[in-house]
Order: sequence, then structure tokens, then C-alpha cells
Amino acid sequence: MPETSSADGPAAAAGAASGAAPAAGAGPATAASDEAFLPGTISELRKVVWPSRQQLFSESVAVILMVSLSAAAIAALDRFLSWVSTNTFPIR
Repeated sequence: MPETSSADGPAAAAGAASGAAPAAGAGPATAASDEAFLPGTISELRKVVWPSRQQLFSESVAVILMVSLSAAAIAALDRFLSWVSTNTFPIR
């Protein structure tokens, strides 16, 4: 590891050791960056590969089915454990 000068201090040495880059432009947002946000966002959204209608439908059905099966399994386990605890520790 390269040595750092005493002017950099231990914090700079720790940052260099962890591979952290100095925060460039970490100041407050400017009007230029605010104006570039929307066009940049639209540009990135155009790069997204959107699913086909069939893929969207089939994956949505799969998610709904798995969530329903998980909910049913949790409910069944809850009822079973409730039955066990009621029969093991009856309230008199």
C-alpha cells in the first residue's frame, strides 16, 4: 500500500485503502443538473427491454400463484400450531 503524507491524514489513508474514490461534485445540485434529469431519465427508459404481453401475463400468474400457495401454507401451519397449543395447554 502506498504511503500517504501526513497532510492527508488517517481518514484519507482509510479511503484509499478501501478503494473509495473522492466525492467529485458532491456539492448541492445545480439548475443545469435539474434540467438534464428528465431528458436523461427518458433516455434511460428508452434503453429498457420491456416484456411482451404474454411474458408479462405468464410471470404475473406465476407470482400470484406462488404468493397464494405461500399464504395457504402459512395459514395451514398457523392453524395446526394453534390446534397443537390449544390441545397441549387447555384453558380451564
